[in-house]
Amino acid sequence: MSEQPDPMSMRASDADRERVAQVLHQAMAEGRLTVSELDERLVGLYQAKTFGELVPFTRDLPDVPTVLPAVPAASGQVAPMVGGAGTSTASLAIMSSSVRSGEWVVPPQYSATAFMGEVKLDLREASFEAAECAITATVIMGEVKIIVPPDLTVQINGVGIMGEFERAADGPGAPGSPVLRINGMALMGAVSIRRKPRKNSPRQLRG
Repeated sequence: MSEQPDPMSMRASDADRERVAQVLHQAMAEGRLTVSELDERLVGLYQAKTFGELVPFTRDLPDVPTVLPAVPAASGQVAPMVGGAGTSTASLAIMSSSVRSGEWVVPPQYSATAFMGEVKLDLREASFEAAECAITATVIMGEVKIIVPPDLTVQINGVGIMGEFERAADGPGAPGSPVLRINGMALMGAVSIRRKPRKNSPRQLRG
């Protein structure tokens, strides 16, 4: 059985370096870094070649997710990949329906709200902006349906009030997979989370 690669030794892309640069610019705007500190870090950042070399530039900043590549799972499949910028931050259905599927990027924080309507999120072809992402599902007399692939790590912490917040899909995924936390509330409605096989073969991360 082949040994799994160390994610930190894998080569980073220009997009990966740019995402770290955006974090540094935001830290400077918040007063966490001086202008000279920002300049110094940016010089080193754009010379970084691997994911491990990106880590020190944001290690002392709060609430910064580690940038990681996709890692081959033990089965030979590829775990859901980490990389890219979030496609959108919310789905809303008010007496209507909203569907998000196909190839899209889940941001670190995503909200799905259904009021007398239905939201469907299909994550089988999705990638994840960060190693840990969260979906907050809020339902009032409606339903939020979330479909996740078998190799994704899922942690569910929602509550049902005269409704149902399913937990059957809660559990670990493939080694190296990102973590998806699903929380929120179902009031006289339902949040259903189901694991289903991928439609296509898993995609490799492109640098």
